[in-house]
Amino acid sequence: MRESAQLVSKTLGLLATEIKPGATGLHLDRLAEEFIRDNGGIPGFKGLYGFPNTLCLSLNEMVVHGIPSDRPFAEGDIVSVDCGVVLNGFYGDHAYTFEVGEVSEDTRKLLRVTKESLYIGIDKMRQGNRVNDIGNAIQKHAESHGYGVVRELVGHGLGRELHEEPQVPNYGKRGTGKLLQDGLVLAIEPMINRGTHRVVQLKDGWSIVTGDRKPSAHFEHDVALVDGRPVVLSTFDYIYEAMGLPKNDPLFA
Repeated sequence: MRESAQLVSKTLGLLATEIKPGATGLHLDRLAEEFIRDNGGIPGFKGLYGFPNTLCLSLNEMVVHGIPSDRPFAEGDIVSVDCGVVLNGFYGDHAYTFEVGEVSEDTRKLLRVTKESLYIGIDKMRQGNRVNDIGNAIQKHAESHGYGVVRELVGHGLGRELHEEPQVPNYGKRGTGKLLQDGLVLAIEPMINRGTHRVVQLKDGWSIVTGDRKPSAHFEHDVALVDGRPVVLSTFDYIYEAMGLPKNDPLFA
């Protein structure tokens, strides 16, 4: 599963330098599919539940499940790139919200707090804790900044299927939910809105947008519980390297 997670991480690293004003989602989608197949993988999203593409690509007020298009990115956009692969029979599932050119300080803060909430949630994935300890920690951090935590969409177990039990909400009551035990692998993925937590689905049957059309951010890691502690199988390091940024995320190993 680490190999699957690393392939999808490398795919997002490849795309990082392509995300700029004038680029299109369809261009990214073609690059991602080619890279995944060239490295022995299969695009994990394409055809799953009828989804038409390799990437879920969601701009600005779109939370998740956006369909790549030929609409050029504009300066100040943000774009969540969510990608899945199947390698050696196991799934990897990984997401990062990118800035397109220069974005507003309000938007940059939303991305920072959402990424922080991801790692705060990961730190609660420990032997003896429960699933909702993860969501409770994410919710507290996001709401302390006045942000909305999406209820309708959640993280999930990960393995030979993309979506396995248990569901992993980004909110909840501490001390409730499935007991966390060694061997469990979760896709933890905060979806945090700058305004209301409410979302609506567009007529394409896939795209989910915020109810007030304010921006939303989304980050996701694959995490295994090993010897009672969280081990992050995916990495943002390939993205940081491509963008010339320091590798400054917390490590849980």
